[in-house]
Amino acid sequence: MSIPFRQAAKIGAYLFRQKLAGRKKFPITLELEPLFACNLACEGCGKIQHPHDVLKQRMPVERALAAADECGAPVVCLAGGEPLMHPQVEDIVEGLIQRKKFIYLCTNALLIPRKIDKLHPSPYLSFAVHIDGLEERHDESVAKKGVFAQAVDAIKMAQDRGFRVTTNTTFFNTDTPQTVIEVLDYLNNDLKVDGMMLSPAYAYEKAPDQDHFLGVEETRELFRKAFANGRREKWRINHSPAFLDFLEGKRDFACTAWGIPSYSLFGWQRPCYLMGDSYAKSYRELVEDTDWEKYGRGRDPRCANCMAHCGYEPTAIMATMSSLRESIRAVR
Repeated sequence: MSIPFRQAAKIGAYLFRQKLAGRKKFPITLELEPLFACNLACEGCGKIQHPHDVLKQRMPVERALAAADECGAPVVCLAGGEPLMHPQVEDIVEGLIQRKKFIYLCTNALLIPRKIDKLHPSPYLSFAVHIDGLEERHDESVAKKGVFAQAVDAIKMAQDRGFRVTTNTTFFNTDTPQTVIEVLDYLNNDLKVDGMMLSPAYAYEKAPDQDHFLGVEETRELFRKAFANGRREKWRINHSPAFLDFLEGKRDFACTAWGIPSYSLFGWQRPCYLMGDSYAKSYRELVEDTDWEKYGRGRDPRCANCMAHCGYEPTAIMATMSSLRESIRAVR
């Protein structure tokens, strides 16, 4: 894994405390969405399909920080929409740093040049720039030419300023093992980002493009071929080895969506970041009053093709922590 030692040690200690306390359900990462608005209209995204009056809303700083306090997860993915469009995003970031939360600021990078002077490098802060392929592929996925070049320039600017920069790449059925290899080689070897997150595209019901989402077997075949010949060991991938095994189909896990809860303008989203069936008023209500048994592959048809890390990475992490062999493997 490409997680810094300080972060890995803190998460490991946190997980150990949960185990000692006998807790069965607890948060690992908070998906915090202080807005839904975005400056791009990606074909595979359903977040910006909300009504105009919702897209205009911005979550108050105090409410965002209160959600992080209530949840207690050691990691926060600050997402959206485009979080850099929030007029007080730097205050949210600073508040999370003061709480010693490890932050992944998920962004398409277009606003980094405008916002970077209001942010400060910290071991608790990483930019997580969305890169969905090399230039032609990425620009097509975000439906706007020139975005890839701007994102690359912004990544280099952030690196020059001393920020930790990771990437997040979503793969569709238009991808091949070769396109996966090419983008990961570029990010790892040329841009030299600090870590890379990977995700098979989830079929958002409101996404404009419904034709290019991956099925389970397609996902497994794609990553099995892309990771072949020891390639995955050479990349700084920001996932546990167990989750990468899951993507390849070497092992299977149950979804534990409560491990990465989502808090947005509407509240705590049931059951997960990708599906909004209803909203709870508190994290405790989310965990205790959600009928988790009705979700997952074989239970809810919407879950049939989902292999997203927001549901399965927590399971993989807990499987890693419960095995000395897997823990040593992850450290290596």
